[in-house]
Amino acid sequence: MGSLDLIATLTGGLAAALASGYITQRLGFSPIVGYLFAGVLVGPHTPGFVADQHLAEQLAEIGVILLMFGVGLQFHVDELLAVRRVAIPGAIVQSGVATVLGAVVAHWFGWAWGAGLVFGLALSVASTVVLIRVLSDSRHLHTPAGHIAVGWLVVEDVLTVLMLVIMPALFGEGRAAAGLPQSLLIAAVKVGVLVLFITVAGTRLIPWLLNLVAGTRSRELFTLCVLVIALGIAVASAEVFGVSMALGAFLAGLVVGRSDFSGRAASDALPMRDAFAVLFFVSVGMLLNPWQLVENRALLAATLVIVLAGKPIAALAIMGLFGYPLRVGLAVAVALAQIGEFSFIVANLGVSLGVTSAEASNTIIACAIATITLNPVLYRGVEPLSARLSRGRSVAAPDVTAAPTAPAVDRHQAVVVGYGPVGRTVTRLLTENHIQATIIELNMDTVKTLRAAGTRAVYGDAGHADTLRAAGAQHARSVIFAVAGMSSMTEAIRMVREINPRVQILARANYIRDQEALKRAGADVVFSGEGEVALTLTEAILANLGATAEQIDRERARVHSELG
Repeated sequence: MGSLDLIATLTGGLAAALASGYITQRLGFSPIVGYLFAGVLVGPHTPGFVADQHLAEQLAEIGVILLMFGVGLQFHVDELLAVRRVAIPGAIVQSGVATVLGAVVAHWFGWAWGAGLVFGLALSVASTVVLIRVLSDSRHLHTPAGHIAVGWLVVEDVLTVLMLVIMPALFGEGRAAAGLPQSLLIAAVKVGVLVLFITVAGTRLIPWLLNLVAGTRSRELFTLCVLVIALGIAVASAEVFGVSMALGAFLAGLVVGRSDFSGRAASDALPMRDAFAVLFFVSVGMLLNPWQLVENRALLAATLVIVLAGKPIAALAIMGLFGYPLRVGLAVAVALAQIGEFSFIVANLGVSLGVTSAEASNTIIACAIATITLNPVLYRGVEPLSARLSRGRSVAAPDVTAAPTAPAVDRHQAVVVGYGPVGRTVTRLLTENHIQATIIELNMDTVKTLRAAGTRAVYGDAGHADTLRAAGAQHARSVIFAVAGMSSMTEAIRMVREINPRVQILARANYIRDQEALKRAGADVVFSGEGEVALTLTEAILANLGATAEQIDRERARVHSELG
C-alpha cells in the first residue's frame, strides 16, 4: 500500500502540476503559480483527489536540496563583484526593512517577536526563478538593470542561507541550556569546519571524481555522480556537522560550479532538479488552506503591502541614493517585488522549529501566489511609468534597461560539435581561414588540450541549450555537427535553430535515411557517410574508364540528386 500511495502521490501531483503549469504558462504567468495551485487542488483542504502530504514533503526535501545545489552551481561571483557597490548594501538594507516590517505586522496581530522575525525573514527574499524569468522575457537580463537585480538577489540568497544556519541556534531546543551566545558560537564553528572541509577536500576530491566518471563517456553515470555529490554532501552536512542540508547542497554546488564540469553538471543534472522542484512547489501548495485566508484577510493584505510596496520603495530609495536613474531604479525595485522558494524554505524551518504556526505558512504561500502572478504584469508597466514620471524634464534619462549594443564582430564565428578526425580537419580549415572556432566536446582530456593550445573549447553535451549557449551558438554564423550517430542530434539542431534562427547548420549523418530527419529539424546541409562513399566510388570508376572531367561532373551531380 505504501508503494501505491507513493505512485499515486507522484502521478496525481505531477499531473495536476502539468495541467496547471500549462494553463498559467499560456496565460503569460510563471508556471510556479500553476504548481502552487496544483498543490492546493491535490491538498487536504479541497475536494477530490488528496495526495499523501507526508510523502510529498519527503520528496520535496530532495527538491530543496537540488534547488540549493543549483543556486550554488549558478552563483557567479564576477557578476556580484561588478555591481557590489549598490547590490551588497542595497540587499542588506532592503532585507532589513522587509524583516522589520514583517516582524512589526506579525506582532501587531498578536504573534511573539520570534515568530514575527521569522515571518519577516521569509518576506525579505525574492524568487530567483521568477526574477530570471521576468528579466529574460523582457530582454533585460543582460542590461545594467538586470545585472544589478541579479547581483542584489545573489546577496539576498547568501543572507538567507546564513539565516538558515543561525535559526536553529536562535530557536532550537538547546538554546536555553547552552545560552544564545554559546549556541551561535557552536553553530559558527560547525559551519566554519564544514566550509573548510569542503573547500580543502571538496575542491580536490570532487573534480577528481567527476573527471573519473566523465571518462566513461556515460551520461547516466555522470548525472548519477552529480546527484550523489549534491545529496551526499547535504546529508553529511546534517549528520556529521549538524547544519542544514540546504547549506551543504549550496556549498556542493559552489565547488562543482568552480570546476571544469560546471556546464555539463548544469545541463545534465539540473533537469532532475526541475522535476523535484515541481514536487517542492506542489507540496507547498498542499499546505495552503483557502478557507483560512478569509479569516486572516487583514494579515494577508498587510503582507502584500510589505512585498508589493515596502520592499520596492526601499529598493527605489537605495537606487536613488546611489545616483541611478529612475528607470533602472524602478526596474530593479519591481523585479524584486515578489517572494518564492526561499520564503517557503524559511517558513517551513520556522514551523519545524516550533517558532511559527501554520497560519504564517498559509499567509506566505498565498502572498507568494499573488506576487508571482502579479510581478510580470507590474514589470511590463515599468517603462511607461518611468517615461510618464520623467516627462517634462529637459533631458530624458538614458534607457539603461535597454539591451546594450552588441559589439561588432570582426571575425566569422563557428561552433564545431565533436573533435574527432572530421572535427579536427574542419577546425584546422576554419582557423587557417581566420574563422574563430569553438569546440563542444565530451572528452575532458581533449578539452584541456584544446584550451592549452589556445582554442576555445566547452565541455558538455551539445544536446543541451546551456552547453550551446556557453559555446556561443547564439552569436555564431555556422554550427557544424562533425560527429555522426549522435543520439540527440535532431533535438540539438532544433535547439540551435531556436537559439539562433539565422545560423547556418551543417550536419554529418551515418546513413542516407537520416538526412531527411536532420533537415526537418533545421539543418541546412547534411552529409552522410554512405553518400560520400557512393560519390567517391563513382568518381573512381569513371576515371578508371577514361571519362572526361565534364562526364564525371555530370555523373556526380546525378548521384547527388539521387541521394537527396
